[in-house]
Amino acid sequence: MTVKDRLRIHETRLLSDNWYVLKTTRFDWKRRDGVWQTQNREHYDRGNGAVLLPYNPAARTVLLVRQFRLPAYLNGYDDLLIEAAAGLLDDAEPEVRIRAEVEEELGYRLGAVRKVFEAFMSPGSVTEILHFFVAEYDPSMRIGDGGGHPDEGEDIEVLEPTLDEALAMIADGRIRDAKTIMLLQHLALTLRT
Repeated sequence: MTVKDRLRIHETRLLSDNWYVLKTTRFDWKRRDGVWQTQNREHYDRGNGAVLLPYNPAARTVLLVRQFRLPAYLNGYDDLLIEAAAGLLDDAEPEVRIRAEVEEELGYRLGAVRKVFEAFMSPGSVTEILHFFVAEYDPSMRIGDGGGHPDEGEDIEVLEPTLDEALAMIADGRIRDAKTIMLLQHLALTLRT
């Protein structure tokens, strides 16, 4: 039995289309015991995205960004967030979009990039699928300062810690962004083998 066989959608209503799209849906779900249960859920659609962690194997460094994130602050985090470069696809292919984001945010034009996986980041409320990439970099690939687009509200600082320093930042709580943690752990496991 597929999910489609276990789902009956009754109504979907638009709640907000201000920054992204917030909807509510009333549906019946057929539970494992065969009983149909009516539920209501809100879901946020901001589009799909991509994230990339550049690493320099010779120096054992990575490139990260530090920036203000209002939702993190509103949830009690009184610091700038340290993250891997990321952005929404905006109808572009994931590799095309993430290359542009890396140039805008980090100031690097990368060679080969490698997709390592896809993941839903908060599937209970957000529809987004995130495409995860890694790529090697070296100083010769730098084409600018990065920092993002001020007209889009971006005020991005570029960081270049060693992989060990970045992993320590996860352990001590300075890196709290899930996508960044996932890519740093992936890189650490990949480089061990």
